[in-house]
Formats: sequence, structure tokens, C-alpha cells
Amino acid sequence: MTTEIARLRYFGPNWFASVMGTGIVATAGAGLPLHVPGLHVFSRIVWVVAAALLVVLIVAVSAQWARHPTAARGHARNPQMTHFYGAAPMAFMTVGAGALLVGKDLIGERLAVDLAWVLWTTGTLGGLFTAISIPYLMFTQISVGPDAAFGGWLMPVVPPMVSAASGALLIPHMAPGTGRTTMLYGCWAMFGLSLIAALVIISLIWSRLAHYGTSGTTRVPTLWIVLGPLGQGITAAGLLGAQAALAVPADLASGMAVFAVLFGVPVWGFAVLWIALATSLTVRTIRRGMPFALTWWSLTFPVGTFVTGTTQLAVHTGLPAFRGAAVVAYACLLCTWGLVAVQTARGSLGGTLFQPPASTGPITARKDVPSGT
Repeated sequence: MTTEIARLRYFGPNWFASVMGTGIVATAGAGLPLHVPGLHVFSRIVWVVAAALLVVLIVAVSAQWARHPTAARGHARNPQMTHFYGAAPMAFMTVGAGALLVGKDLIGERLAVDLAWVLWTTGTLGGLFTAISIPYLMFTQISVGPDAAFGGWLMPVVPPMVSAASGALLIPHMAPGTGRTTMLYGCWAMFGLSLIAALVIISLIWSRLAHYGTSGTTRVPTLWIVLGPLGQGITAAGLLGAQAALAVPADLASGMAVFAVLFGVPVWGFAVLWIALATSLTVRTIRRGMPFALTWWSLTFPVGTFVTGTTQLAVHTGLPAFRGAAVVAYACLLCTWGLVAVQTARGSLGGTLFQPPASTGPITARKDVPSGT
């Protein structure tokens, strides 16, 4: 058995987070409300990298299932890994959205639209499957402790929100009529599906942190995943509100555009609060020696959705404050993406990222014990 094939034995679905985190750099850069020389060319290059990485991971997963089917099936019963099956559908749709926003300059608009449809359809079907099947496994088979909630729980239910946002980009490419209207309402339905499920899980994560503290392990960066449904929700509401006039009567379209602001601004405020909390907890854990792991990719895609959501608020409100916030957030995204990408490359070449998954036993959360107690 070659070393390359052996490494695939423990290849997990969490690897697709690298495609999400890379692709969002391209899509966020394409819509940034500020002209930066060279940014569009940079976005196109990053999109090509994300698309190529997606192809590589698809081949790797296929090889794993062919050579190590038992190990591949084992991820579904791992209480940490199983949730990351939601990463693959989002990776497909992130690359698809990038095809519409920047890839069309390289492959032509017709091919870009066709590619986006294929990736959106594949990702949407896969995302709806994970949104149903993974919670079902949690409810019926996987042992869950009172301190088990972590950011990864959001991964299976966020894909429909990505479907809503990327689906909005496809609406202008549909013929007027019932199909276009159905697409709009279908995206709003997936928006609600993901949003309500995410709010339930975010409440559980907050409760776990308040009652038990953090794990102090490489699982801590997954707290950033909370930004995913928040930022993507703001993005989806903004894009759907902007495209509504193409599919529904003017009064409904106006209401949807207003909702993009009435929903987006309050959620944006909570997202800023969560950024402050997640930053504090992540820095605390890094200072205590947290090593690099693929969970660090949680610092990229969610932050990218905050950028795209802030951009939508800038578009709908016209406020310079949101434009400035989007630019600052994108700069932070570039820094974290660069750091995580370099560390991933090192870990891949050294083989440290191809180790057996963590034990299926529970990860115990804990708080600091005050001195003198």
C-alpha cells in the first residue's frame, strides 16, 4: 500500500471546509464595496484554486470509499466528525457561486451558469439530506452529553442557507414565470429551515458555554461556525430581497427588500458580539498551546459570510459604515485564510493531518477554577 493511499484511510469530510474557506475569499472579494486594484484578478485566481481543490477532494473521497470503506463509513458514527458531512454540499455551492461572480470571466457566462446550476443542485440536495439525516442520527443513535454542543452541530443545517444565498444568484438567469417565482420562494423556505434550526443550536452552544465552559481543545475554533448561519442569513436576505422584483409583484418585492434590512442589521449586531466572544475564547486557547487542526478552517468561511452579509447591508442601506466594516472584515479574512492555508499545506506534506479521528468518547468541557477556591 502506497503512502498516499494509506493517508486516505482517515480522510474526513471536514477537509471540504478548506474548499469553503478558499472559495469564500473569491466570492467575498468579488462583491466587496470598494475598488481595489488587482482584487478581481486575485479573486479569479483564488476561485480556480478552490475549484481545483474541490476536484482533488472528490477524487480523494472516491478513492477512500473504494480502498477503505469501513473507515469511510465510520465517520457517520463519530459524534465529532459526522456533523462535517455538511461541509461537502457547501463546498459545491461556494464554488458554484464563484463561477457566477468571477469564473464567468475565465470560462464564459454560459458555461459558468451551467456549472453553477449543477453545483447548486448537487449541493442543495446534499444539504437537505444532511439537514435531515445528521440530526436524525443524533436523535436516535449518537450518545450526546449535556456538555456536548459545539459549533460543528451547525454544519449539517447551514447548507440550505447557502442554497438560499447562491440560489438568489441564479434567479436572474431563469426565464420569467412560475419557475422563477418558485425558485424565489423555495430559497426563502430554505432560509427559514436553516435559520430556525441554527437558532436552536446556537442557544444550546451558549447554554453549554455558560454551564460548562469550553473544551480547551482544537474544537474551540468551531465556535466561529456560529457566524456562518448569521452572516449567510444576512447575505441570503439581501440577495433575495434584491432579486425579488424579478419574480413577485412589486408590493411583495418591496417587503422582501425591507426585510433584508430589518432582519440584517439586528443579526449583524449579534454577529459582532459573537466575533468578540469567539476571538477571546480562541486567543485564550491558543495561548494555552492549542495545536493546528483542520478545525482552524472554521475561522475562514464563517468570517467570509460576515463579509458578504456586511456587503449586502452596505448595498441596501448605502451607509459608508457598512462599506468600511466589510473592507476591514475582508482584510481579517485574508489574514486568517493565509495563515490556515499555509498551516494546512505544512500538515498535509508532513502527514500530521492524516491521523486517525479523535476518539468517539465525549470531549469534556471545563471552566477555570478561581485561585483560592
